[in-house]
Amino acid sequence: MKTLAQMAVEVLTTKDGHEKTALSRKHAATWFAAREAGTPIEIGAASPPDFPARPDQPELLDPRDVPKRKPGSPQGRIALLHAVAHIELNAVDLHWDIIARFTDTPLPIGFYDDWVKSADEESNHFNLICECLAGLDSFYGALPAHAGMWRAASDTADDLMGRLAVVPMVLEARGLDVTPGMIELFRKANLPDVVAAMDVIYAEEVAHVAYGSKWFNFLCGRHNLDPKDIFHGLVRKYFHGALKPPFNEEKRADAGLPPDFYWPLAEQYR
Repeated sequence: MKTLAQMAVEVLTTKDGHEKTALSRKHAATWFAAREAGTPIEIGAASPPDFPARPDQPELLDPRDVPKRKPGSPQGRIALLHAVAHIELNAVDLHWDIIARFTDTPLPIGFYDDWVKSADEESNHFNLICECLAGLDSFYGALPAHAGMWRAASDTADDLMGRLAVVPMVLEARGLDVTPGMIELFRKANLPDVVAAMDVIYAEEVAHVAYGSKWFNFLCGRHNLDPKDIFHGLVRKYFHGALKPPFNEEKRADAGLPPDFYWPLAEQYR
């Protein structure tokens, strides 16, 4: 039986997006079946790659070079969905990477439960958005994409608390801010299948942010650190730029992020 860390590396080194997400879902099912049977899989240790394997398409560009399209146009809606698919595929890798990369830190089994579940859900999100793109006669890889998506992972490769602060508690929390507007855009465009897919993503992303908050606070408690002060310091160290309002304060609160965590990091926008 493979260890969980080995499973994670298998996902990270799988190139094709659909093959990656299929393997991700298979390994998640194996993990939870073993947990249910009372024969949990060993966490183990592995050496994750510095960068996950990626399909030949889409072409990855500097963020400044990714073409801007009006979201209200048909092509703009396709571009928006393509960007969401790219985010979701990166999220699959991010969640498996946190499992494989930090096995030297002793953590409760619940930590691994949370991130395997998140990786499984992100895999489903990618597949849902790919189905939406197919319904609009497009596909993931048809457009160029953002090359900077892995920067947060690279910057925090040696810092578990930094990874939790920047990825779920900043980047995924940003998704809670912007997703309601995207849902309304697709609703106005009379695309109910897209709205349904985005509703699933919106609901499940709250838990992903909450997992980040829960384990960040757990580690702060282990070391008798003030979570708010440590969060501010890590975000200023690893996140490039200020946090941008408006914030979805209700959903952020549901995910365990109080306003005094993020508003001080957006002072220039007050």
